[in-house]
Amino acid sequence: MPTVVIVIAVVVLPIVWSISLAFQRVRLLNLHTAGFFGQYTIENFKLVFTSQGFVSTLLTTVAYSVLGTAASIAIGLVAALALRRRFKGRGLVRSIMLLPYVAPVVAAAFVWQVMLSPQFGFVDYWGKRLFGWDKPVAFLSQQTSRVSIFGLHVGIPLALITVILFEAWRQFPFAFLFLTARLQAIPESLEEAAKVDGATISQRFRYVLWPQLLQTIAVLSVLRFIWTFTKFDDIYLLTGGGAGTEVISVRVYNFLTGNGDIGLASAQALVLAVVMAVPVGFYMWRFGRREERLS
Repeated sequence: MPTVVIVIAVVVLPIVWSISLAFQRVRLLNLHTAGFFGQYTIENFKLVFTSQGFVSTLLTTVAYSVLGTAASIAIGLVAALALRRRFKGRGLVRSIMLLPYVAPVVAAAFVWQVMLSPQFGFVDYWGKRLFGWDKPVAFLSQQTSRVSIFGLHVGIPLALITVILFEAWRQFPFAFLFLTARLQAIPESLEEAAKVDGATISQRFRYVLWPQLLQTIAVLSVLRFIWTFTKFDDIYLLTGGGAGTEVISVRVYNFLTGNGDIGLASAQALVLAVVMAVPVGFYMWRFGRREERLS
């Protein structure tokens, strides 16, 4: 009974309250008059889906989440494979790998802002010396940049790519820890047998290691997608949501604090939760039954 009461008070009631606010026209000034059973309407959701910039913000959020998740897991996998074999100082190197994840996000964002500054950042300095940049590049405030690829001039979302790289750098140690633990649990006899049979390094990875890591990567993909999809602090500290980097969490924050529209902010948060339920449902459908069969 105490557990049920705590769960209801801490989890259930806030969720029900947020859903109730999403169906009410509630602003900060009349919040004290809102209740669980107010005057319900779907006007908030109409405004959400018809408001200017909603589709582009949703696409930006999906791109940021998918690419940030894939990049962080890929870097974590490479790091785990590179540090798999024993060598002198491996423990120290593994500890250093965790620094981006354990460092305060405010400090990490400030370092990146200084590093990428077009006025005094060393990235622009070395870019001019090594790559011949003719003018400073504003990585965090320039929405698009024109680059030439095989004679074709293509516009790339510079600020969005920069925050995706920051997300991958910040979060890859999480994947690195999971994948390192899974690699250590794989019996060495499997690789030794494949090596005796003449399998190359790529074949040993594809047919021995990859099937063992697939389940872990699936869990990491779901967890990282959910956490990245709701990410707020990284983007807000780096760009404030400007230069084409506004994601839904920043948009909800702007509606809540800038406009004081609690109902509209709650409706957008509910839409965010529904979108997040898609990868969770896919994971349960794709891997949940397999886990039940194995257990």
